[in-house]
Amino acid sequence: MNETLTTKERTIRVALIGNPNSGKSTIFNALTGGHARVGNWPGVTVEKKEGKFHFENHEIILTDLPGTYSLTSFSIDERIARDFIVKEKPDVVVVIADATNILRSLYLFVLIRELGANTVLVLNMIDMIEGKIEINKKNLEEILNVPVVLTIALKGEGIDELKKAIIKASSTKQQTLRIDYGEDIEKWVSEIENRLGNYQTPYNKRFIALSLLQGDLQIIEEVKSEGFEEAVNLALHASSQFENKFGIDIEEKIVENRYGFIESVIKQTTRKLRSIEERITLSDKIDRFVTNKYLGIPIFALFMYITFELTFKIGGLFADYIDQFFGLISQLVSRLPLPELISSFLTDGVISGVGSVLVFLPNIFILFMFLSFLEDVGYMARAAFVVDKLMYAIGLPGRSFISLILGFGCNIPAIMSTRTIPEERDRLLTILINPFISCSARLPIYIMFTSIFFKEKQGLIVFSLYALGIIVAILSAKLFRSTIPSLKGPISPLVMELPPYRIPSLKGILIHASERSREFLKKAGTIIFAGVVIVWLLSTIPLNHGESLKGTYLWRIGSFFAPIFKWAGFGFPEAAIALIFGVIAKELVVGTFGTLFGGEENIPQALQSLFTPLSAYAFMVMSLLYIPCIASIGAIYRETGSVKWAIFSTIYSLIVGYSFALLIYRLGSLIL
Repeated sequence: MNETLTTKERTIRVALIGNPNSGKSTIFNALTGGHARVGNWPGVTVEKKEGKFHFENHEIILTDLPGTYSLTSFSIDERIARDFIVKEKPDVVVVIADATNILRSLYLFVLIRELGANTVLVLNMIDMIEGKIEINKKNLEEILNVPVVLTIALKGEGIDELKKAIIKASSTKQQTLRIDYGEDIEKWVSEIENRLGNYQTPYNKRFIALSLLQGDLQIIEEVKSEGFEEAVNLALHASSQFENKFGIDIEEKIVENRYGFIESVIKQTTRKLRSIEERITLSDKIDRFVTNKYLGIPIFALFMYITFELTFKIGGLFADYIDQFFGLISQLVSRLPLPELISSFLTDGVISGVGSVLVFLPNIFILFMFLSFLEDVGYMARAAFVVDKLMYAIGLPGRSFISLILGFGCNIPAIMSTRTIPEERDRLLTILINPFISCSARLPIYIMFTSIFFKEKQGLIVFSLYALGIIVAILSAKLFRSTIPSLKGPISPLVMELPPYRIPSLKGILIHASERSREFLKKAGTIIFAGVVIVWLLSTIPLNHGESLKGTYLWRIGSFFAPIFKWAGFGFPEAAIALIFGVIAKELVVGTFGTLFGGEENIPQALQSLFTPLSAYAFMVMSLLYIPCIASIGAIYRETGSVKWAIFSTIYSLIVGYSFALLIYRLGSLIL
């Protein structure tokens, strides 16, 4: 029962955590109704999502922690999750576990309970094990001593029960889980705890001792900085002694004991209903085709082609209405009794510039819908698996492909996602090639040109541009790997879980597409708006330039750079101006043309007088490959911590973009 906030409501702070592909985001959306405030975690650029809801006279504030398998300090996502639980001390931590893989999912639960957090365990996707595994929920609650909720998040089942469990858990103090790690390890843990003495820490000392034995670098540094280096040295000595005595790494033994505890819990609380032979699932049958070593890549290419084709076919139905809307607004404004300069600013600047970009909002929304569908259904994980061998052959780790796929949406979060790549050289290599992946900001450029010059082959032309971006990224990776000393070395293998195929929730897909589309709208209202205003100002001053753009500062800038692009087929000021402002944001290429030509409705005729189909394709290639947008350059700098790599990426991509545009136009001119 949802209620409005009253002064008597009690506030409960909740952290939501789970493995990737556990349905965590779906449950977050189900609890919050899809309304979330998105920002960044302090000091890093990892996305932070917060939402809230009201239930039974409680205001519940929900923080969605990054998806993770563990709570070590080896990745930034793990550190963020652990630090939030320990230092922010939420009233309740809700652990989302995948019911189809309870053994692996409960490992994260065990770590959180060892931290001493008040916990609710959610077994999600319970319908996926129906008729295969029977779970005794009551026994599970008694053994783990926490509330357990069974959910089917896609259908909204179990969500109200989860809300009640959160309230119940917030009013109790659960005992910290203590697993018996055996006589030898327990002896060392006890001695390290004693050496820690009066060490002040938000962690419990047992967790600190275990982390020191496991070689957790962040914990080691924190303990050393507080002057308890003796405890660190004891842990190092214990690890060495243990390995000499038993021939096994102490960290491996700790993990083994945790899984032993989990297996014991599963044995007491679950019952298998089918034999292994009977449990060959639909997912297994589908995987025989989509992950086939011969069919896998062609199937992936087919899915991408269909995505782009439908993006244009469906999006085009709505784009015309938006175009007509902005045309009507422009006419209405032009009829108002306003000073000529203000009227020009509103119609030729704001409405023409921003409107030229917003026309493509339906295409952006539909593209994200299809990408979200492929991700939620479980296919994208297969795509990474399929190309792993190919990636390995060209000198890239399979994990890089996951970041490259994210680049289809936006290069910035794709660059940030490289933090999950353990080897620094592989991570740096992936960052440097990511800007070549065609992001959604370039899509309006493609739509604009293909709708004018390639109307019958829009999907195919855009597919070729996306494919070219991937090919250039691969070739660049091969070049960097063989020529840059710091990028040479062995390639880290891809180890990942293939989630079962699921029927995605339409609501979840729409929420995801809406969130990404809102980012596009936000950019249109800020960066793109500011850009088109600058374009309009430069196209207006000096005020005595007359009707023509010639003589304006903007024309002078374009005329200065235009000769550079002559040999690539677009050596005129309008193209040079658009490319220059495209560095701010790729959508500004379209916005600039809209401002220069006096509105979206004038773009087709103007471009047809300047471009041929061949030069239009060369311009799109240039837009695809040349300098990343300013935000991407900033992300490269933040993630590498080096101005050198940001400058290198900028100069290299400019050379590559111009070279490919020149090559395509010159070869095309000889053939056609």
